[in-house]
Amino acid sequence: MNFALLLFVLLLVTGVIWLLDIAWLAPARRRAGRDSRPMWLEYTAGLFPVIAVVFLLRSFLFEPFKIPSGSMIPTLLVGDLILVNKFTYGVRLPVVNTKIIDVGEPKRGDVMVFRFPKDPSVDYIKRVVGIPGDSVTFENNRLTINGQAVALRDAGEFYDRDRLVYYRQYSETLGETEHKLLTDLEKPSFVSGVDAFPFRDQCSYGRTGLTCKVPPGHYFMMGDNRENSLDSRYWGFVPEQNIVGKAFFIWMNFNDFGRIGRFQ
Repeated sequence: MNFALLLFVLLLVTGVIWLLDIAWLAPARRRAGRDSRPMWLEYTAGLFPVIAVVFLLRSFLFEPFKIPSGSMIPTLLVGDLILVNKFTYGVRLPVVNTKIIDVGEPKRGDVMVFRFPKDPSVDYIKRVVGIPGDSVTFENNRLTINGQAVALRDAGEFYDRDRLVYYRQYSETLGETEHKLLTDLEKPSFVSGVDAFPFRDQCSYGRTGLTCKVPPGHYFMMGDNRENSLDSRYWGFVPEQNIVGKAFFIWMNFNDFGRIGRFQ
C-alpha cells in the first residue's frame, strides 16, 4: 500500500470538509444556536490539523521506517525502528517524489532508504557503495572502488541472538564513514540469479565476483550482511528519483532499548 498517497488523499478530503465547515457549516450552527459539531465532522474536519502536521513532517522532514530483514546486520537489526532524514538529499514533492530543491547528494557510506527499482511501492534500505561515475569491483568478497582496494580490519565477533551463533565481523571505511559488516572471506563471491536490469551492460560478472561502472544519476547499493543481502549485485542500480532519504537514528527497538541512538 502506498501510505504517502493514502495520507495525501486523507489530507485533501479532510481539508475540503474543514474549509466547508469554516465557511458554511459552522456559521449555520451558530445561527441555529448549536455550538458543537456533529460526530461525522469531528472525525473528518476535526482530524485535518493532525493529518496536516503528520503529512508535512513525513513528507519534508522525517519518516519512520521499520527494518524488515537482516540484510543490514550488524548495523541495523530486524525490528529496529529508524528515522529517515527526508531533506538531506533535497526537498521532494510528496507522492510523486520529484526533487524541487537540491540540498545534497548521497555519499559513499551513507545508509539510504530508496524505492526498490523493480517495485517502487516497496522501500529498501542499503548502504551506498558506488556513486555516479564510480567503478565498483566486488571480488573474493572484497571491495575495490576506482582501483583502490577498500581495507577490511578484523572487528571481533558478532553474536546473533536470534540464531544463537557468532559471526566474524569486520570494519570497513567508505568515504568518510567507518562501519562494521559481516562477511565470510572464504566463501565464493560468485553472483547468481542476476536480473536483466537497466544499464546491465555496465556490469561484467565472473567466477570470483563482478565489476560495475555506475551510470550518471544512479547509485550502487550493498547490504552490510554481505552474503545475506539482495542488492545492486543482483537487481542493478538505484536511480536518483527513487531516493527516499538518509537513515540516521534508531528511535526504538522493543527487544533492546539499548539500541536507541545514532548509527553509522
